[in-house]
Amino acid sequence: NESRVVKCRLAGLKEKTSAKIECFVLRQVMLPGISNVCQVLLKPAKRIKENDRVNIGEFYFEVIEKQHYGNAIVRFSDSADKIMEKYGKIPLPPYIKNKSIEEERYQTVYAAKNGSAAAPTAGFHFTDEIFSALKKKGIKFAKICLDIGLDTFRPISEPDIKKHIIHKENYSVSEKEAEKINYAKKYGGRIIAVGTTTTRVLETIASRDGIIKGGNGVTGLYIYPGYRFRIVDAMLTNFHLPGSTLIVMVSAFAGREEILNAYRQAKSNNYRFYSFGDCMLII
Repeated sequence: NESRVVKCRLAGLKEKTSAKIECFVLRQVMLPGISNVCQVLLKPAKRIKENDRVNIGEFYFEVIEKQHYGNAIVRFSDSADKIMEKYGKIPLPPYIKNKSIEEERYQTVYAAKNGSAAAPTAGFHFTDEIFSALKKKGIKFAKICLDIGLDTFRPISEPDIKKHIIHKENYSVSEKEAEKINYAKKYGGRIIAVGTTTTRVLETIASRDGIIKGGNGVTGLYIYPGYRFRIVDAMLTNFHLPGSTLIVMVSAFAGREEILNAYRQAKSNNYRFYSFGDCMLII
């Protein structure tokens, strides 16, 4: 997944009270007759009401509509991209305590297309040297793009995981890259997805017979045990948060007991978890 993390974390002050508000820009929204509209995540959301204004330097945003889980629809006074370029910061996960870390460290070496609020962290395990070594072995690479939203980390709160409402994310796959994948599949190659985001895109666009087509779209695919994978043969993935849709996805791929066993081994061997942690290859 070649999506690049954008500087979508903005710090502002509520106009009436000067209360500190964090705003995470998730995606642009098209509303008739209104420009510079985005869906955002606000913290603390309880301090914000509809029609409130939050100042960010010489810019501001107004809240049009509040939504669930701290999300909101807002209108910025100027282009969100322009505001993020001047005042935005990379939204490092809260468990990363080192605030002096270089922001480029939270990007994959192949990140190319701006759009994500979080990194596709399975790709952190690749370097240019590793790519060169794999290519010498005849391994081919194909790129897709899925813009990751912060909702990807929202835990499942429903007792029945099937009733959880999954987040939606934008994706794009070129015809050229789709052809690479189809060619490999046709001639007996294995499709190894780097990360859950790549898996989600490939399974979204795969037909029942495992053929994919390029294109752009929005995916709300929620993969949980019982799902039949159409195209992905193996997966490289980090160790995920308990109760997340991501650990549910890998459980659907490898089997719940196999995943729990892998986590027990990781804990007993002091593996590192989360963004800069270790990973597993599910074959």
